[in-house]
Amino acid sequence: MLTSSPSRRAVLAGAAAVAAVAGVPVLAGRARAAGASGYRWRNVVIGGTGFITGVLFHPRVRGLAYARTDIGGAYRWDGRRESWVPLLDHIGWDDWNLLGVEAMAVDPARPDRLYLACGTYAQTWADNGAVLRSDDRGATWRRTDLTVRLGANEDGRGTGERLLVDPRDSDTLWLGTRHDGLLKSTDRGAGWAPAGGFPATPSATGQGVTFLVAAGRTVYAGWGDGGDTNLFRTSDGVTWEAVPGQPSGTAARVPIRAAYDRHARELYVTYADAPGPNGQSDGSVHKLRTAGDEWTEVTPAKPDAGSADTFGYGGLAVDARRPGTVVVSTNNRWAAVDTLYRSTDGGRSWRSLKETAVLDVSETPYLKWGEDEPKFGWWIQALALDPYDSHHLVYGTGATLYGTRDLRHWAPRVRGLEETSVTQLVSPPTGRAHLISGARDIGVMYHERLTSSPARGMATNPVSGSATGLAQAARRPAYVVRAGWGENGNGAASHDGGRTWRPFASQPGIAEDAPGPIAVNADGSVLLWSFAHWDGTTYPAHRSADDGATWSEVPSFPKGAVPVADPADPALFYAYDTATGTLFASTDGGRSFAARASGLPAGDSQFKVVAAPGRTGDLWLSAKGNGLHRSTDGGRSFTAVESCRASYTLGFGRAAAGAAYPAIYQVGSTGAITAVYRSDDEARTWVRINDDDHQWGWTGETVTGDPRVYGRVYLATNGRGIQYGEPA
Repeated sequence: MLTSSPSRRAVLAGAAAVAAVAGVPVLAGRARAAGASGYRWRNVVIGGTGFITGVLFHPRVRGLAYARTDIGGAYRWDGRRESWVPLLDHIGWDDWNLLGVEAMAVDPARPDRLYLACGTYAQTWADNGAVLRSDDRGATWRRTDLTVRLGANEDGRGTGERLLVDPRDSDTLWLGTRHDGLLKSTDRGAGWAPAGGFPATPSATGQGVTFLVAAGRTVYAGWGDGGDTNLFRTSDGVTWEAVPGQPSGTAARVPIRAAYDRHARELYVTYADAPGPNGQSDGSVHKLRTAGDEWTEVTPAKPDAGSADTFGYGGLAVDARRPGTVVVSTNNRWAAVDTLYRSTDGGRSWRSLKETAVLDVSETPYLKWGEDEPKFGWWIQALALDPYDSHHLVYGTGATLYGTRDLRHWAPRVRGLEETSVTQLVSPPTGRAHLISGARDIGVMYHERLTSSPARGMATNPVSGSATGLAQAARRPAYVVRAGWGENGNGAASHDGGRTWRPFASQPGIAEDAPGPIAVNADGSVLLWSFAHWDGTTYPAHRSADDGATWSEVPSFPKGAVPVADPADPALFYAYDTATGTLFASTDGGRSFAARASGLPAGDSQFKVVAAPGRTGDLWLSAKGNGLHRSTDGGRSFTAVESCRASYTLGFGRAAAGAAYPAIYQVGSTGAITAVYRSDDEARTWVRINDDDHQWGWTGETVTGDPRVYGRVYLATNGRGIQYGEPA
């Protein structure tokens, strides 16, 4: 799941990987039904939707398993409830970069110990990574900040694991980094320093250490920076050497994963010509008889460079109970679709599991992607085999985690695991659904129920990927429009409140490459569509007065701005030019725009204007660190709201009993803490409604209350799906 995240302040680059600060406690209590705020928080159920980058069964405890994701934290499997328990929801606003999990490790000798290496991006604008360590299976944590960056949402995030408890000493840990070499801790992850003697030289652009694995008392390290020497080992924790006779060539350029068959004393390694999950076109599988350094290639199927059937190899698991039984996955095989290969004779022969697979996605229907049948999967790099059940196999994809108990029947195993990056939320005032959502990668969904994946799956006709706009006519709620990246058109309308859709009869040519936010006026008679490319290029907005049949350019609309419809007057539209800090308004149904208030906060494209429901000209401007501002005269003038120090996103819901104004919800700050707040008195006072256990990293995209249920709020997150809260 390749998603964008908010740009953050630049951070100083560390000169080299050196020791981290001492471990500090992290406020992460056990999950409970309601936090200290008096609110109960739960996920609106979609069912997965993100890239599962790693799954790890504990080798000594039946049923104990963990999963990591690229932007949505880590999870522990609860076998009694058959669901995943999120472990990092306590990650707060300032630490959003830690919600991506680069690697995880368990201690085979001490089952309650769990370690996570966290850090979403290794770019210069991202903060450094951290190692979290737990003595109670992730219920509580202690944290050590690193002086290097990790890249849980960058190329190579499906390799691993890059974190390992030393097989000779439970207090010693190894951490492979992308650009800063190999780190070592001798105090259970409290302090870290460069591992002396490691022979590979890191680069600023490579993959660095791609995995660490124990084979008996020897530790092996994969190296992904290119060249024919990409596998090293140490038998004493001090001296490292290149493994002799290792595979070379394009098909073995990047070691992806490794697994050790302790019965046969053989180490299996999957390779590809690129780190993935995209961009692989060649790969191979090899095994090493560790006793005599004898290599054997056991590749199940060769990519055909002369055809469209090209791919690499990714996931890898060995059977702890049956010597010679191993499973590997192809990756980036788009023509013939990826598969799992299983061997029971040490790789001499293989059987593809895809051909006999029966996929049941009834619990998460969106996985059909608008087609009759679901695909077996893609981006398969996470693969795990239960050490207590040879037929219990799971594999991750770019959207879910499939599991089987008989190697034939497969179904998603993602209850409780929600990783969506959400961009749009609409809570209709009437109709069957209380929520319509838009997200990156999976488009728009109509939520008949909040506790189960939408029965209709993702919005089709057309099928679209990332949603860029979603709007409902305030006085005609049956009419909803959407925009986003699609394969057959980037815009569509619904006349039944979002249940079914039809594409616009036409769309402006620029919509093919730069779909942006869309608005519909109060009575549904006019559409206003803004356009912006992912690289930041903006284009003129277009207007339609015939349900998307024809479009005309609006030259006076500020390019790239978000169109906002007045919820009461069909003739009124607004747009905020974030570059100049100017509010523009249209009084002729979007045909022309003129400047009103100016001199407002400028310079950040994420500033947002929201119109209060049921009122004309009542506008609120969330200007991040510049605070919250309000206009009651249609944007001719704005007044700063003194109760807010910062406001990142704002929305409205049903008014409190006896109140004349809708409840206001925002992600912002009234003091030192960025949190989720509600006001029942037009922003004069606020109450925090989330708590330290429920923060979900960065939450500045969008928030909205329910117009039918007082106190209920829907919150978009960048990796933990849609959270909804209600007074407990």
